[in-house]
Amino acid sequence: MPVRPATASDAAAIADILVPIVRAGETYALDRDRTSEQILAYWHAPGNSVFVAEVDGEVLGSYYCRANHAGGGRHVANCGYATHAGATGRGIARAMAVHSLEYAQAAGFRAMQFNFVVASNVRAVRLWRSLGFEQVGCLPGAFEHPTLGEVDALVLYRRLRP
Repeated sequence: MPVRPATASDAAAIADILVPIVRAGETYALDRDRTSEQILAYWHAPGNSVFVAEVDGEVLGSYYCRANHAGGGRHVANCGYATHAGATGRGIARAMAVHSLEYAQAAGFRAMQFNFVVASNVRAVRLWRSLGFEQVGCLPGAFEHPTLGEVDALVLYRRLRP
């Protein structure tokens, strides 16, 4: 599955993926009433490298990769991922995850950390664990899920190179 750097012409497709996810409020700790422009600005924030996954020429997923922190934390990557709701279960998230691990290592990152994985997002947690991420922290009740109430947020970590 092709994963490539996003271009300006991908903005509408990326928004079509992200806006429903943010509106649902189940996986990202973002205000649900953000505009499409604000959501795209978050995704394309300075320092983010943005990619898209295509199936038969249609953008069905996107991710960004950036340094988790500046200074002494800049060697650890952080990413965010989103798959089109109608395309789940087709390997898009896994393809983006594998691509992001390869990209991050090639970019000189030595580890990858996810700071706030909503524990009820079981598909994502299962994917990260299958790719060698370890849970290194749990923030009890840190996420206010719209239907489940308080849900734990997990901190996941994986070394990319020694």
